[in-house]
Amino acid sequence: MVTNAIMEAKTHMKPQGDIGNMQAATGDLGNGAVHILTIPFPAAGHILPHIDFIHQLLLRGLKVTILVTPKNLHFLNPILSLYSSSNNIETLVLPFPSHPSIPSGVENMVGFPISFGPIFMEAMAELYNPLFQWFQTNPSPPVAIISDMLLSSWVNTLSSNLNIHHLTFMVTNANSTLPLVRKGMKKLSPSIERFAKNAVVPSLKSWGIIFNTFLELDGDKMEIIKEEFTEHDRLWAIGPLLPIKATNNERGGPSSIPRDEVIAWLDSCKRVNSVVFIGFGSQISLTKLQMEAIASALEESRVRFIWGIKGDSHNMVPLGFEERLAGKGVVIKGWVPQQAILDHRAVGSYLTHCGWNSALEGLLGGALLLAWPMQVDHFDNTNLLVDKLGVAIRACEGLTTVPDPNKLARVLSKSVSADQPERARAMKLRQAALDAIQMDGSSYTALNSLVKTLSCIRK
Repeated sequence: MVTNAIMEAKTHMKPQGDIGNMQAATGDLGNGAVHILTIPFPAAGHILPHIDFIHQLLLRGLKVTILVTPKNLHFLNPILSLYSSSNNIETLVLPFPSHPSIPSGVENMVGFPISFGPIFMEAMAELYNPLFQWFQTNPSPPVAIISDMLLSSWVNTLSSNLNIHHLTFMVTNANSTLPLVRKGMKKLSPSIERFAKNAVVPSLKSWGIIFNTFLELDGDKMEIIKEEFTEHDRLWAIGPLLPIKATNNERGGPSSIPRDEVIAWLDSCKRVNSVVFIGFGSQISLTKLQMEAIASALEESRVRFIWGIKGDSHNMVPLGFEERLAGKGVVIKGWVPQQAILDHRAVGSYLTHCGWNSALEGLLGGALLLAWPMQVDHFDNTNLLVDKLGVAIRACEGLTTVPDPNKLARVLSKSVSADQPERARAMKLRQAALDAIQMDGSSYTALNSLVKTLSCIRK
């Protein structure tokens, strides 16, 4: 369901819709610093929205301790900088548990394929005993735990043994969660079936469930989950969560090209919606043939572009491509200031794997999504956005699929050169998302309700 909204034209810069400075309007709903422990999963696509969620809890007066391991501490730099003078945020840094399948010194999934997810889940479960001991010796322990969905199985047990409540933070939406737990809704591969059993099902058994989505998009699916898979109504849709605006700290890490240089190049593109952004997140590694197909499509389409390329794909950029297209586009090898790019008025479309975080960032930035789903929830997100809502365009499909360069070139060219019905519908959905996070919007109200619920928990 999408609410009616007036399509907002782009001006010099797209509005941020940032409610991060609305603390005065929210007030201290916590009636004191109620103490919560949060445990993010060590993958960029999980820990970054988790931090944005923590930001909203801090704005509303809660005290939050964040569990991280040493080499993931840098992800917290923006929020620690933003709240440097606050006593309501603390870190609990525990050693990353060793695992025979994880190389020594590695503590997060950046650069690893999704097949390593269950392995990292196993490793993180070894934090049970150190955490239990920490609770026993803490003079003022947290009254509840909020964990990432991938950690729910063992955190459910931990919280039960500590006699406190556990809430799960879902970085996916309800639309992609439902098929994983509702039998017969779709055929699951053995690996996805194991994932559903070990991660998603335990998430729905936690005391409360928090989705990074909004009711106007996902309310019907949340209602089904509530009626069929939970024994309570403690479900909250609090998204889309907006990135923290913190100076001097890049989101997730430093960009391989200074952010100011990227923005300066975009500023030089005078026409609104004239640039294609290409990025596939931190887990997807393209093959040499896929890289060649994208490069060929970009060259044929003659569109302006920014192409973010993961570290393990650097040497697969076709020889001479960057020289031939110098001035026409920017190739960023390594970490990309994605949100800043998508927020810029010059960016008109986004070729994406359609992971939920990326889809939300593109939607809020006003970029037309060109979906290339590759794994897990990407397909359900694409089905929702392309087939059901008509707010995105399917450009390709499959983890190993090599797109036809000529067809992809036409998709890229059309996405920034013609009025598309998908763009008009996407702008209406974008406005519905922004309305949800404004004061008295559905997600804003849900966040306040969540904090009130947490504030009523006392040991």
